[in-house]
Amino acid sequence: MPQNNAVNEERIAEMKLLALFNLASMQEGLKVHNNAGAAAVAAAQRLHHKGLATQPDGGYLTDLGVEAAEHLQAALTILEG
Repeated sequence: MPQNNAVNEERIAEMKLLALFNLASMQEGLKVHNNAGAAAVAAAQRLHHKGLATQPDGGYLTDLGVEAAEHLQAALTILEG
């Protein structure tokens, strides 16, 4: 499996953040505070850098972020079933 598709600690942290977004309300964002832990802070920055979130500390999902969160949350629902 190519490295960029690997499920590693960084991807897990990003997925955890994406799973926290409330897709029922686009008016709700996330704020990742500095005391949230290094992994969460770094994940928020990566999501912003990748164009999925509007701010380096969370913010709101971009259109691409909404699509990614929808797919992730759908996969989690299937896996929980």
